[in-house]
Amino acid sequence: MRLTVFGPAFPFRGGIASTTTALVLALKDRGHDVQFLTPRRQYPRVLFPGTDDRDPEACPQVAGAEALFAPLEPWTWQGARRRALEFGADAWILPYWTWAWAPMWLAMLRKDSAGPPTVAVVHNVYDHDAGPIKRWVGRRVLARCRAFLTHAEILKSELETAFPKAPVSVYPLPAVMSREMKPEREAVRASMGLASDQRLAVFLGLIRPYKGVDCLLEAFALLPEASPWRLVVAGEPWGKLGDDLKEQVRTLNLGDRVQLEMGWVPEAEVDRLLSAADLLVLPYRTGTQSAVAPMALSRGVPVLSTDVGGLGEVVEEGVSGVLVEPNSSRALADALLKLEGESLEQLAAGALTHSGRWTWSGYAEAIENLVEEL
Repeated sequence: MRLTVFGPAFPFRGGIASTTTALVLALKDRGHDVQFLTPRRQYPRVLFPGTDDRDPEACPQVAGAEALFAPLEPWTWQGARRRALEFGADAWILPYWTWAWAPMWLAMLRKDSAGPPTVAVVHNVYDHDAGPIKRWVGRRVLARCRAFLTHAEILKSELETAFPKAPVSVYPLPAVMSREMKPEREAVRASMGLASDQRLAVFLGLIRPYKGVDCLLEAFALLPEASPWRLVVAGEPWGKLGDDLKEQVRTLNLGDRVQLEMGWVPEAEVDRLLSAADLLVLPYRTGTQSAVAPMALSRGVPVLSTDVGGLGEVVEEGVSGVLVEPNSSRALADALLKLEGESLEQLAAGALTHSGRWTWSGYAEAIENLVEEL
């Protein structure tokens, strides 16, 4: 097949960039002729809470990728569209996750377009904080796509209800594997001052209100003083959440057992934290999926997660992790207490065994099947 894939990639960072790049590489490995069109710039400061949206180490460079457009610079869109049309692909593939890119997608996917059918990789049907306008814009973009690949049954149901004539496939996000040598666990734990009998729980990722980090801190405040659990929260806070979490740690007197690492977490630090971790915790209030969960499972780190969205499709209760109700610090604390002993080792073995269920080759095949159906 000849396929044109749009989306962020090197030198940008973030889950969409890394997963879109992994898809392109998998499609190439399966023998397809892939054109990869990427942005020259992404977001203005007002839409991006971090210090910088670039990290040259975050994604591998894809040979032949062309940086042609910027989602908020309309004068770049026509050139990118013309380049895609010249390639003559059997299908266009684009990630959809935010309204901020919607005006560009609408310009690319004209109703009267002579271009090929479009398959949308739907990470979120709507932004997590979407109001009526953002939902309307997102629906307009997706209405111009002919098929959808998404990562959770709950998203499939939404898409089938909204677009009953379009085929929808579900394939959970595979793990984006590290390109670095795995750090030595005991050496990392020693550098962190962790005793052999202490347990390390880790939260990784962009910190937003819906992810429930404040609820996780409340759970740690409920643990007895003798608990072996320690926590590292590593990620870039949204808005003033970083200051709020620091104040919460101080108020709850958690300084001896909780460490906040506020800021973008580069790949080397992710590897370091997961090599030392006994558990990944995802205390989401709401959500659809997590790219961090499969990453942890592939390293033999079990996951304690709230049962929201598609997380229960990735974390197998009692096999590779534990699922609890959302918005309950008590439920999180009780689960942590139960995981102090041998059950944690059993879950770690299960995580490693079951982490290979989803692969990037299988993910690419799901895209192929949708294109063939169209």
